[in-house]
Amino acid sequence: MWKVAMSEEVGKALQSVVERVNQAAARRPKTLPTVPPRLVAVSKTKPPEMVVEAYKQGQRNFGENYVNELVDKASDPLILESCPEIKWHFIGHLQKNNVNKLLGVPNLFLVETVDSAKLADKVNSSWQRIRGSSTQRLKVMVQINTSGEQSKHGLPPGDTVNTVKHIVSQCPALIFSGLMTIGRYGYDLTLGPNPDFQMLLSRRQELCDSLKLPLEEVELSMGMSTDFEHAIEVGSTNVRVGSVIFGNRDPAPSPAPSPEKTSKMVSEEAAKKMTHLTVSEH
Repeated sequence: MWKVAMSEEVGKALQSVVERVNQAAARRPKTLPTVPPRLVAVSKTKPPEMVVEAYKQGQRNFGENYVNELVDKASDPLILESCPEIKWHFIGHLQKNNVNKLLGVPNLFLVETVDSAKLADKVNSSWQRIRGSSTQRLKVMVQINTSGEQSKHGLPPGDTVNTVKHIVSQCPALIFSGLMTIGRYGYDLTLGPNPDFQMLLSRRQELCDSLKLPLEEVELSMGMSTDFEHAIEVGSTNVRVGSVIFGNRDPAPSPAPSPEKTSKMVSEEAAKKMTHLTVSEH
């Protein structure tokens, strides 16, 4: 029964989001490129069964934030068997030491978070080595830190043109697909258009003017569960939606360590303090 309930829940939620995406696209100004928005269903912390249910409803693009979780999920026998046309997006911070692991993911479609020329070089050389004689190139986006927050990853906006120029000219195994941002959380839309989205739009315009690229060929990945409709209205072509489709993120399990393990880990002095606390509580 739980599988039937889960299937109906995911199906209804996904259908609702798809309708909202299409309605938001219809509200876009005619001056924007008429690129249909791509919905990326963010499945982090959710079981493979929920990915399969969304896939059965027609969803093909899925996103993960952590390399290890993406590797496990993309290699899961259930997903490999049930979702042959799945397209995986990596949307989290990518460290150089995880590049090889990420690029081994089956059905990897797009890496959205390249945030330096050095990381682009690493991805390029690793992809060449992993794919061998294959001529297939890997799609990447350049992540921009539009809000200037130190807690956010991404390039300073002013470095956009030079970094993209480097990828286009020096990374033959990669296809530059567009720009991505996370932006500041909780922006109040009653104050007007999200300035982070406006910043990404202006970076794209500057980039296209500089490198003579058509606007419609440079995607914008911006907008998540709380603001994807506004993002689409102002020009996003790729939105990353998780909790609205799959429910709130599951917390990571943190089992309490056994007394035996604890006693081995703590020092003798700490152990004495713990004993004192235990005694004082009774």
